[in-house]
Amino acid sequence: MTSFAGWQMPLRYGSETAEHLAVRRAAGLFDLSHMGEITVTGPDAGAALDYALTGQASAVPPGRARYTMICAEDGGVLDDLVVYRQGKQEFLVIANASNTATVFGALTERAADYDVAVVDATQDYALIAVQGPAAAGILAPLAQLEPAGLELGAMKYYAGAFGTVAGRKAWVARTGYTGEDGFEVYCRPQDAEHVWTVLAAGGTASGGTGAGGTGAGGTGAGGTGAGLVPAGLAARDTLRLEAGMPLYGNELGPDVTPFEAGLGRVVKFDKPGEFVGREALAARASSGPSRHLA
Repeated sequence: MTSFAGWQMPLRYGSETAEHLAVRRAAGLFDLSHMGEITVTGPDAGAALDYALTGQASAVPPGRARYTMICAEDGGVLDDLVVYRQGKQEFLVIANASNTATVFGALTERAADYDVAVVDATQDYALIAVQGPAAAGILAPLAQLEPAGLELGAMKYYAGAFGTVAGRKAWVARTGYTGEDGFEVYCRPQDAEHVWTVLAAGGTASGGTGAGGTGAGGTGAGGTGAGLVPAGLAARDTLRLEAGMPLYGNELGPDVTPFEAGLGRVVKFDKPGEFVGREALAARASSGPSRHLA
């Protein structure tokens, strides 16, 4: 265990190498409840997020998600985010744990002139992720999604739906930060232990679907059935690094714009209206970055 952003987090359950390989070949189970959840709701929710962020949240259909960033006036990255549109006027913004207060403060300030409510709802959510090629096969028997009949396997990448997992209410999204297929389950904190336990049992039971647990042995989950093993922060870091995904505080920070990070695509200059950092980001886009993340 290790201290991380005010939480006690598992760095590894056994071997971080085995946990990494299990996600690549079968599946890993992650407790990501340290991530920040901020709700933005109301008639102007889309417009407020368009002004606050580099992306165009108002163009995201309900049930879909976007990877985006929140920048300072000088174009420096305050955080990279995933934004889910859960309804016409309901958005869920996922912030990095160490930046939740910063993102919440910035969103609150930038939304002041809009008819919208910004709430730090982090304490209302636990987050459990199942990542790897066997993830869909493990989660599907335990998930019932809305509308009735929606199949987990048919869910698109960067999409989400309300429903239940192991009989408990949840928002289920086909998102993650490992470079593999997988799902993230947002549930109530009081339901997290039950959801984790049922998922762990379903992913390690004999006869489960998936990749057979190749390379997953010795991590405490048996390595049987679908090969699901619990995975810690160390494997999460090596997985995202191998997949070329930046981590705030390492490759991203206030001294880096999206263009230095090779992520200029998240800056939507063609969206209507102004947004914070537009002028500085436009200047950087036209002049070209002085350094490149490799």
